[in-house]
Amino acid sequence: MFRDRTAAGERLADALEEGDVAADIVLAIPRGGLPLGRAVADRLDAPLDVVVASKIGAPRNEEYAVGAVAEDGAAWLNEDALNRLSVSDGYLAREREREREIAAEKAATYRDGGRPDLSGKRVVVVDDGVATGATMRACLGLVRDENPESVVAAVPVGPPDTLDDLAALADEVVAVERPGNFRAVGAHYRRFDQVSDEEAMSYLS
Repeated sequence: MFRDRTAAGERLADALEEGDVAADIVLAIPRGGLPLGRAVADRLDAPLDVVVASKIGAPRNEEYAVGAVAEDGAAWLNEDALNRLSVSDGYLAREREREREIAAEKAATYRDGGRPDLSGKRVVVVDDGVATGATMRACLGLVRDENPESVVAAVPVGPPDTLDDLAALADEVVAVERPGNFRAVGAHYRRFDQVSDEEAMSYLS
């Protein structure tokens, strides 16, 4: 169990240091990833910025993610879920554009200026955990499109199968805990309160 996101960030920073991971920039996924991103960026002596994606919900069940789209339009789609639910191309196109706009607006709220230049840089992408990994996958797609030198996905906790899948999108996946009995990210924290926009943005100062 992690005490809270800041404590999880310190333990994640420990794991990155132990793995000799170096970073030219740390990108946190808002909102929950920012407390951890701050701890990791400080430890690795790298600037902190954000990378934003929004989940695409299934028809009649928005809580079930059938994909996610990043602020630049890079998307990850769960093809098995799309086929199983017979999601139409029209629905997917509408929701993909709607969620891209939401992600872009959120990024503009957090960021003072345009996206950072990632070309040729060692990038670490941080979140407070992964379940299906939809948001992380879309964010890694965006980072990959920017031609970085390397990409590391870093989280405190996630199920082994999702973490293994992320290895196809990142040069390295660092996770503090990989529980076989994973239920939800919040179940591995003693305190897992919602992070407000104001609190999240304070970590970028």
